[in-house]
Amino acid sequence: MRHPASRRDFISVGSLGFLGLNLRDYLRAAPATVEKKSKISSVILFWLEGGPSHIDTWDPKKNSNFKPMSTNVPGIQVSELLPKFAQKMDKFAVIRSMHTKGNDHPQATHYVITGHEINPAMQFPSVGSIVTKELGPRNAVPPHVLVPKWDRGRQYEDYFRSSFLGGDYDPMCIPDPSKANFEVTDLSLPKTVSEASIEGRSAFLAAVDKRYRSMNERAEHKDMDAFSGQALKMILTPAVRDAFDLSKESDKMKERYGKDSVGQSALLARRLVEAGSRFVTAAGFHGNSWDTHSNNDVSHKDRLCPVMDRTLTALIDDLEERGLLSTTLVIAMGEFGRTPLINPNLGRDHWPNAWSMALAGGGIKVGQVIGATDERGANVTERVVSMGDLYATVYKLLGVDWHKEYMSPIGRPIKIANNLDDRTGEPVAELLA
Repeated sequence: MRHPASRRDFISVGSLGFLGLNLRDYLRAAPATVEKKSKISSVILFWLEGGPSHIDTWDPKKNSNFKPMSTNVPGIQVSELLPKFAQKMDKFAVIRSMHTKGNDHPQATHYVITGHEINPAMQFPSVGSIVTKELGPRNAVPPHVLVPKWDRGRQYEDYFRSSFLGGDYDPMCIPDPSKANFEVTDLSLPKTVSEASIEGRSAFLAAVDKRYRSMNERAEHKDMDAFSGQALKMILTPAVRDAFDLSKESDKMKERYGKDSVGQSALLARRLVEAGSRFVTAAGFHGNSWDTHSNNDVSHKDRLCPVMDRTLTALIDDLEERGLLSTTLVIAMGEFGRTPLINPNLGRDHWPNAWSMALAGGGIKVGQVIGATDERGANVTERVVSMGDLYATVYKLLGVDWHKEYMSPIGRPIKIANNLDDRTGEPVAELLA
């Protein structure tokens, strides 16, 4: 069940009609939120769509054709394909013992983004929607953003949505910021509409409302005024538009992140959390998937690892330089790992049994590896970590009670940090400073 006011229709300025009524109605449909005191204020999910080979990246093994490389943290090695990451290992924590469910992309993506297996009877809210609901918005900036939106099929995009929580917690889905014609037009007034005319229309509407209310006084008019004001604030606040304006960034900074979809999505994610967004998914690997069923080694060496190595380390450095790293948690992960064996097409297939992810920022303990797998990277041998455990950690860092449950429309309580055996996950103690 989806909320009638979807963030897909967020801020439809082009059809503002009289005083931006569409946006006002969108805001009116959203329940009031109260900002909570948090240890961190934002999360960036650096989404590695398709699932990278843990054996060839963060958990190097002898059955990889790539050599292990020493990092700047004694005793920790990563693949030689990640030289920049290796020199920044002291800024990261790597979990090598993820164990999840779902052996195909839809199942696995749904599981890692929601913590629940796909259920035909109901949909589940994403972690980004839960974070948005619990923390509330800041600075009139859209609190939940996914960039770029899926160009083909919305099945995966839907897994990042809010489900029964309501459309106000859906992500605002942004076009690919690396394209030459990139523009978030819904945050700008049409050229034919000036701020002065909006203010004039607002005054005229106020006069009409005053006459109407004299005949039919109702309590909801106060709320309507508030939502209209909030709508105008978003549209007319330069800081909101500026957050999406990559022309504000120097060419040197764009090069630093990479001018492709991966780099520019991550750069936009930084701009958004700096402006006040709560949860941003930088999903630039949509068109450059890690799903290496064939030519795994060539793909990882030539087109995947160099891009990730460049952009992820640039993001961490940039956040740190701007004083945002301690308050922003960065999670780099896909939906699973890859098989220990190379298949006949020289590729690796899906493998949720054991895989790796990297985290940085948010005040976590860095410069460490958590968990271990066997000599082939096939199974976890030390410290199994589930999605419930990961999300319990995220919520704890955000100051949210990870034991919380939401009541679903079918009367079933839903854990926000659901574990493999339907228990509540527990924070990964090794990550907590």
